[in-house]
Amino acid sequence: MNQPLEMIAKTFKGLEPVLAKELIELGADQVQIERRAVRFAGDKALLYRANLCLRTASRVLLPIASFRAKDADEVYAQLMQLSWDRYMTADTTFAIDATVYSEHFRNSRYVTYRVKDAIADWWTGHGGKRPSVRVTDPDLLLNIHIAQDRITLSLDSSGESLHKRGYRVANTEAPINEALAAGMLLLAGWHGQCDFYDPMCGSGTLPIEAALIARNIAPGIFRQSFAFEHWRDFDAELWSEIYNDDSAERPFTHHIYGSDASFFAIQQATKNVRAASLQKDIELRQIRLEELKITNSESQTANTSPLVMLNPPYGERLASNKDMEDLYSRIGTALKHQFAGSTAWIISSNEAAMKCIGLKPSKKLRLLNGELDCQFNRYDLFQGKRKENLNS
Repeated sequence: MNQPLEMIAKTFKGLEPVLAKELIELGADQVQIERRAVRFAGDKALLYRANLCLRTASRVLLPIASFRAKDADEVYAQLMQLSWDRYMTADTTFAIDATVYSEHFRNSRYVTYRVKDAIADWWTGHGGKRPSVRVTDPDLLLNIHIAQDRITLSLDSSGESLHKRGYRVANTEAPINEALAAGMLLLAGWHGQCDFYDPMCGSGTLPIEAALIARNIAPGIFRQSFAFEHWRDFDAELWSEIYNDDSAERPFTHHIYGSDASFFAIQQATKNVRAASLQKDIELRQIRLEELKITNSESQTANTSPLVMLNPPYGERLASNKDMEDLYSRIGTALKHQFAGSTAWIISSNEAAMKCIGLKPSKKLRLLNGELDCQFNRYDLFQGKRKENLNS
């Protein structure tokens, strides 16, 4: 029996438990949550499936060496001991990505130079030519992670970050990261059980990710390729079987509504929805939040009240504090009067503006949107007076 592979799935701050749950559902063993990552074990099929199916991961790494070192020369010496012909040939192009959290290693670029030297010198020492570094689209992508004196060298099986699904063909300003959007939906308990509204949908990321989750469509299905397809031990037959298996997909009987006040945003969202072939599930409209009303669809019942999710502007660019406070106040008013009976979730880094919503959150989470530390709050939008609902 083959020894299980030890792997690491990287993610974003606050999404580690969601990613761990995803991995368990995929059949991973020995799942352990780490800082912005989840460590797990499984076979080659799981490695392929993780890249294709994980919604909240940014990349999947396969560690090939772990050791202690206090300078780049020690790293070089350790890597000279690896059998590099297991992973590449002298004709393989490669690139190195370094992540350094250490007092011993001040210069991450020098570390990557020494890793490159170790690989090149190993090949010349074994009678081969020096393989070439290629920053863009290399055959082999390596990741070196340094935490104080602990060094982990991994093969990056993903290549381009997994949040880049492949369906985004058009953008608005500052679109939300696809993996973060999926994580927000999963944190909110979304699985397609009701109608979904995004009244500030921008380029359509939240509605698209909501539809992919509702139908259980693998988010990686739109991508052109993954890095593991260039590996020496790539199993094309196994990958074809996994990629073409749509048996886990499911029907979706509710509706997803995306709207925005901007005509340009709806144009861009329409292009992305078409690229994802989700036109039947997502309805897009140009309309102001104040004019939006819940659609009483046939599939909607008292037990399946809509889920509302907003990623409003944070005011990081040009808008004044007063403009932001006024916007968030209008969001709160619209939620109270137009979405009563629903559950709403809002993400923002503008905590002062969030207070202007005028609703008491029933849950507060912390997430990172890019470099911005954000609140992700849940609001239960009661019918009538809140106290009456709590006592009923």
